[in-house]
Amino acid sequence: MLKIEAVLQPSKLDAVKDALLEAGIEGMTILEARGHGRQKGHTEFYRGREYTVDLLPKVKIEMVVHDEMKEKVIQAIVGAARTGRIGDGKIFISHVDEAIRIRNDERGETAL
Repeated sequence: MLKIEAVLQPSKLDAVKDALLEAGIEGMTILEARGHGRQKGHTEFYRGREYTVDLLPKVKIEMVVHDEMKEKVIQAIVGAARTGRIGDGKIFISHVDEAIRIRNDERGETAL
């Protein structure tokens, strides 16, 4: 099993979510986040004063999938989230040793 985490622009959430559902992903967790990567934020003016916005709004999507779904999920996320500009986001993949469904104590891949 693999845990796939994607951090992306909030404006791309609906497109990515729809692409994942189309790819056969049934469960995901979506979190609102703030952060920055290479773009380091930006400068804005408010009431004539300049200030720096260094933590930009982001969305984090987490899901645990079967190993064979890895490339399908990656392609769905990249295809829906890519604009070609800095700040498009990142995908992180890690191994999951165990999954347990709390409701009925199912374990392993059947718990997904």
